[in-house]
Amino acid sequence: MLPEGRTFEEIAARFRWEVPERFNIARGCIDRHARERPDATALIEEATDGAVRRWSFGELRRLSLRFANLLAEAGIGWGDRVAILLGQRVETLLAHLAAYRLGAVALPLFTLFGPEALAFRLADSGARALVTDASGFATVGALRAELPALERIWTVETAEPPAEPLWPALERAAERDPTLDTAAEDPALLIYTSGTTGQPKGALHAHRVLLGHLPGVQLPQELFPQPGDRFWTPADWAWIGGLLDVLLPSLWFGVPVVAGRARKFDPEAAVAFMARHGVRNIFVPPTALRLLRRAGVRPRAAGVALRSIGTGGERLGEETRLWAEEAFGCPVDEFYGQTEANLVVASCRALFQPRPGAMGRPVPGHVVAVLDREGRPLSPGETGVIGVKRPDPVMFLGYWNRPEATAAKFHGDWMLTGDLGRTDPDGYFTYLGREDDVINSAGYRIGPAEIEDCLMRHPAVALCAVVGVPDPVRGERVKAWIVPQPDVVADAALAAAIQAFVKERLAAHEYPREIAFTDSLPVTATGKVRRAELRACDAAGHGFSPPFSDPQGADRQGTGQCHAGTGSSL
Repeated sequence: MLPEGRTFEEIAARFRWEVPERFNIARGCIDRHARERPDATALIEEATDGAVRRWSFGELRRLSLRFANLLAEAGIGWGDRVAILLGQRVETLLAHLAAYRLGAVALPLFTLFGPEALAFRLADSGARALVTDASGFATVGALRAELPALERIWTVETAEPPAEPLWPALERAAERDPTLDTAAEDPALLIYTSGTTGQPKGALHAHRVLLGHLPGVQLPQELFPQPGDRFWTPADWAWIGGLLDVLLPSLWFGVPVVAGRARKFDPEAAVAFMARHGVRNIFVPPTALRLLRRAGVRPRAAGVALRSIGTGGERLGEETRLWAEEAFGCPVDEFYGQTEANLVVASCRALFQPRPGAMGRPVPGHVVAVLDREGRPLSPGETGVIGVKRPDPVMFLGYWNRPEATAAKFHGDWMLTGDLGRTDPDGYFTYLGREDDVINSAGYRIGPAEIEDCLMRHPAVALCAVVGVPDPVRGERVKAWIVPQPDVVADAALAAAIQAFVKERLAAHEYPREIAFTDSLPVTATGKVRRAELRACDAAGHGFSPPFSDPQGADRQGTGQCHAGTGSSL
């Protein structure tokens, strides 16, 4: 946790990690609050029919003890993987807590995943148990022949054998405490990377990962917690952003979490949800903020009264930040990290002013730098790969069954993120894009993020993505895929105007020489644009259409169809 201090510099100078040798996430999040204030609200859950249920810390402790005993009776124990294929609901949290208590490893899975994505992750992890709903069971049930390690399946709804109804089983389970005295370094959580640049890899995290996240939650949520705070995110709890940026840290601090079961982000519904439940703090990916802006929502007029907004997962952009701060009437703080080492850079308006284009400064306790190809820190203004230095409590233990990939992730004690960035003399970090997404055009190395930020400032642009495509003269040329604002005529004249807009504001070699208009963009379940798919569509000479399915079958949001011939190529 962050120490007291009037300035960011004071806080950073006083900060010291306090990670005990023995630590268990379930005890840290639930048990200590259940002893001190068992009736305090921990979770506010709204079901799809609108019914609202409040769960206290005492209830969550009793039910998670029963769940842990249910798993133990089924032979699930130390190191076994427990897959959780559910959205935002109480059973998701209970499954996590039960696994942590037994020293098992929780494996969160997106409900948006298709059969190939689920089969890959369940088989690769060797999961022995699964907790899901009827829809998830219908998908996984057809895969059982491919999953010999999967022995038990519990469903939160009625399902046919071999699935077992969860709640009747919990009613019969014992309530004794089976929680192990786990070490902080013991494995607790297996989260697969999004697979934007290749086959997904399972990042294995220890119990200490929760403690490592706390300062990175406090900063972008404006010195969280404060009296009256109530946290919500539209992000799925299967993503590290939903689980470790919101759910578990909130419970650690004793702050109520609001849960909703919407499978798709709807701007108007999200605003009504926040107003209905008195949400004070949110984590929302930049894509969702752009969708809110495109929908023309008026949150404060609808009764939304936020204290803080944290955002991360991709570059935010100054135009989106300014709109969100005006629309919601509170600071919008960006943060940065990845599945392997999350929340290591952040902004905090209460402590220092943000700078346009920058995502913040290193969170106290984390050593972050921009490195050259030899792993040496670069000077301010120089472009290189962002690295995080070990040891660090937020850092992963390694990739599941992939020692070679784990070794390749490091250069000495530096974990290489694969993201390009630079710093300024005051230590602010700017994200420039994935190293894999850098465009090499006529001898220039161009990061897509800065161009995308500029494009988003054009009034006709709602969403965009920039990629490099083959060019016989330049090697690669810059191509922009653009989702126009509603009622905008997407034609060659607009494309030319957008090109001129960028050319006037950035270097001449950075403007998009080709523009394609589309209804939506292919994104991962965590909201990141799949630029590899856009490059593949360009190579094939056509647009994209639903479903957006990656090689592992992860269905992605968006239902766009490229409008061929409406771009401009110069």
